[in-house]
Amino acid sequence: MSHLKYMKELSSLTRMDDGIKGPLPRWQKKCLESSSSSVNMSINSSRKAMSISTSNIERSGKTPKKANDLKSKKTPSKGSKKSPSRGNTPAKTPIGGDRFIPSRSATNFDLSHYKIQQQHCEQSEDSDKISPSKRELQRLIGENLHGGDIKNIRVLSYQNKAPAAPEGYQNPLRVVYSQIKTPASIKSSTRYIPQAPDRILDAPEIIDDYYLNLIDWSTSNVLAVALGGNVYLWNAATGTIEQLLELEGNDYVCSVAWIQEGPYLAVGTTIGNTELWDCSEMKRVRVMNGHAARVGSLSWNNHILTSGCRGGQIVHHDVRQRDHLLLSINAHSQEVCGLKWSPDGKYLASGGNDNMLQIWPSMSRQSQSQMQPIYSFNQHQAAVKALAWCPWQNNILASGGGTADRTIRFWNCNTGACLNTVDTKSQVCSLIWSTTYKEIVSGHGYAQNQLTIWKYPSMTKVAELTGHSSRVLHLAMSPDGTTVLSAGADETLRLWKCFQPDPHKKKESSEIKSVASRLKQSIR
Repeated sequence: MSHLKYMKELSSLTRMDDGIKGPLPRWQKKCLESSSSSVNMSINSSRKAMSISTSNIERSGKTPKKANDLKSKKTPSKGSKKSPSRGNTPAKTPIGGDRFIPSRSATNFDLSHYKIQQQHCEQSEDSDKISPSKRELQRLIGENLHGGDIKNIRVLSYQNKAPAAPEGYQNPLRVVYSQIKTPASIKSSTRYIPQAPDRILDAPEIIDDYYLNLIDWSTSNVLAVALGGNVYLWNAATGTIEQLLELEGNDYVCSVAWIQEGPYLAVGTTIGNTELWDCSEMKRVRVMNGHAARVGSLSWNNHILTSGCRGGQIVHHDVRQRDHLLLSINAHSQEVCGLKWSPDGKYLASGGNDNMLQIWPSMSRQSQSQMQPIYSFNQHQAAVKALAWCPWQNNILASGGGTADRTIRFWNCNTGACLNTVDTKSQVCSLIWSTTYKEIVSGHGYAQNQLTIWKYPSMTKVAELTGHSSRVLHLAMSPDGTTVLSAGADETLRLWKCFQPDPHKKKESSEIKSVASRLKQSIR
């Protein structure tokens, strides 16, 4: 019998048409609790009402006319505003959550549909090809939808505005994400520029004179430095230093300039001579006269060497000819302290202590124009020594003024227009363009004696490099365009690695070269 009873219970448990037996779900428990609590409340209230009514009957001695009079008026009804207990109904959602859903009642669906269709038409069709009738129809539809201009109307409406974050709040997820991954815009617009020099060299007895030009870096990676009456050659590749020359007496070197291609170095002296030295043989090739005062500036244009002196004269020398003197010009009323040929040899820029900037034509055009400058600019309020031609735009010239001026000006020498003027707040001693980035470097005097890297043409500051204890008199660029050398009146030479090539661009160029080589091989 026990076995049959067990089988009967097992079959009843495994029947599929009955409900599933087991513990009640939580929502059913809540419903039962709420119903039992409401029943208990109604029973208690009715008992209380009956006791009150019976006591009243006993006092008055009257019998109620109807049984309905025994019901309590305090019994809670369905529409009662009394707050329910915790188990009755879920609590209301607080206002101002973290979700902002558009309000359907305040959203204009006709307007939104019209704007979507209008945008689609503008993208798919050319605006010039739209007929006037269709344009007028679109205008009338827009006026009927909203009585005015619909361009500035918002399609979606929200009931509540987003609450303002508390003061000092930071989204932890955003902080973590920003620390892990840098945005692409920052990656492409910034690069690491060391704030300390890569190397410092001693330059004892370098002359602290604003009007001289005492350093130059050759294409063969050799730096020429004039220290007093001596000229030294520093090989940047090997680090070796050699003395090229030593002047006698009180004579000192006023300027040095390398020829564009070759081992020849031009040296200007205080007695007005310009010497030409062959640095591969370490010997002087020739001495060229033509000035009566010190030669403070030199510039090469192929085989033409141009020199400027303290008397304001500019002389052109042809180093190939025995009679080297080609042309002499009274260019300035005071010393010529800045002299630069443009990269294409079309223009010569000269700056003087008379605050003038002159633009001269090439030699062939100069003889025809009777030695007259193309442009004469007098906007600078101090001596114009810092001159630099843009390497990627041969007609753009940058010029810097001295202590009373402190500005950098950019000129279009094709039109004679001043493109931009920047107040640097300090004396501009030298300027040099970068060949790897569209930037320009300026060397300054009082008060910070710093190097400033500017983004061109916006002229926003990229970096400021400090370290010199006196003014930065001269700047030179390495042949590979990565390093800037600054010579200060504190008798130091500092090398700054501020134009390192972008690794991403380098990788792209190498990939392009590899593809080009593969194409050549396939063609062969």
